[in-house]
Amino acid sequence: MMRVLKTIAEVRAALRSMRTVGELVGLVPTMGALHRGHLSLVARAKEECSVVAASLFVNPLQFGPHEDLDRYPRQLERDCELFESAGVDLVFAPDKAEMVPQGATTTVDVGAIGTRLDGAHRPGHFRGVATIVAKLFHVIQPDKAYFGQKDAVQVAVLRQMVRDLNFPVELVACPIVRDEDGLALSSRNAYLSADERARALTIPRVLDAMREEVAAGIVEAEFVLKAGRHVVQRLGGIELEYLEMVDAETLEPVSVIRPGTLVAIAAKVGKTRLIDNFLVERWEVSSGPRSMLDIRASGTETAERSLAQQAAPHQTLIPVAGKVRVS
Repeated sequence: MMRVLKTIAEVRAALRSMRTVGELVGLVPTMGALHRGHLSLVARAKEECSVVAASLFVNPLQFGPHEDLDRYPRQLERDCELFESAGVDLVFAPDKAEMVPQGATTTVDVGAIGTRLDGAHRPGHFRGVATIVAKLFHVIQPDKAYFGQKDAVQVAVLRQMVRDLNFPVELVACPIVRDEDGLALSSRNAYLSADERARALTIPRVLDAMREEVAAGIVEAEFVLKAGRHVVQRLGGIELEYLEMVDAETLEPVSVIRPGTLVAIAAKVGKTRLIDNFLVERWEVSSGPRSMLDIRASGTETAERSLAQQAAPHQTLIPVAGKVRVS
């Protein structure tokens, strides 16, 4: 039977009795308002770990003064029912006083990486994320922690924190789960009106267009970004915050696309801020009679394979109509 615990002391005591030598503990950190994306993290954790813990905590430290902290969905009873149905063993559902006690002043600042992409538009956001996730790692001491690829920027920041502070935990990024029309699942989708929901589809359409450009062999980020911005202008309906191609580990901009390039977008639809991305995970050009670019968008549940073009035994980069293609 799943246990729902409110205090750090209770969680530590429970995990002492649940841990078995040689078995793994997995953690799924969430802010609640669960959807199929969260449950896919639980499913992955269940496959790989003997004990699965999850957290439900709307972290006040990661919200700015004019953001949606007060209206963020809080559905504790429903979320606990979903976690129990998914097979979670323990839920840590603390209140603010437990995680951010009065007088607490210590925070975790991850440095420059925390000021890129979302960090540039939400000052202090990743300091708040890193502080609370570090506390969760300290309290629960998981062997593995599971996050959604939709939060790829957050994952990069937390991996930096794990490396720098020597946390003995493996971060696992799981594929984005999407609705049938392509929109990435998000707790904030609940804010959208029917009209806004329709307009939000511009976001995955932008990424689709950029993915096609990469699959066609274009390696210069500038031209792929132009294709994405063109879709924003053509379809409209969103207020673009950023559209970037960066190194997935450092979040630094790239000029040439290669494995490990993250294509990321953030935009507002009405008052709701949404994010999405895909990762160029592998790029292979064969020396056989046909050249394959195998570009797996790990931010989607199904990898895409695309035939690039016929190839000579020796591939070079040739500018074609102002674009650089693999040939």
